[in-house]
Amino acid sequence: MDIGLTGGIASGKSTVADMIRNYNIPIVDADVIAREVVEPGESALEEIVQSFGSEMKAEDGGLDRKRLGSVIFNNEDKRELLNSILHPAIRKRMLEEVASYKNQGEPHVVLDIPLLYESELNHLVDRTLLVYVDPSTQLKRLMERDGSTEQEASDRIQSQMPIEKKKELADAVIDNTGSRKESEEQLVHVLRKWEII
Repeated sequence: MDIGLTGGIASGKSTVADMIRNYNIPIVDADVIAREVVEPGESALEEIVQSFGSEMKAEDGGLDRKRLGSVIFNNEDKRELLNSILHPAIRKRMLEEVASYKNQGEPHVVLDIPLLYESELNHLVDRTLLVYVDPSTQLKRLMERDGSTEQEASDRIQSQMPIEKKKELADAVIDNTGSRKESEEQLVHVLRKWEII
């Protein structure tokens, strides 16, 4: 079974991913792959340079994220152009990794995709697992984690699909508002229910 793991920003998805790793279930991490596809020599990096200019290359030959970020920050068209380059490359690499695990005999693979619903990638998985915290906890944790103001944290949360909406879409939910132990108990319950462990 392929499981999509997702959550809202600062919901504790990485913590739950670490718990899943403890059960020797392989995880394909979209954030890691997003960094890999813009390394020197990758075709997605070359496409970005062709579309946005040679100044997008950093001194080490990789992507100058800061410079690219300033170009796309307030420009919806350029952001969409970037996504049209990155998303297919990330999706392709993720599916290759999943296939590789399956070829090694792994019956279950978790795809860790922060923007699973926003990017409409839930068709890639059999079931979705949401790491949830209530909105006020989410705001508080994000401010603590990043040292951001309430307005900055709120803006970042607003840029994602509301976590309550994600909750409606998910096949299972881990409420990560309480202790780590409570979250792990919920995870074990879901994995048993889905006959993964």
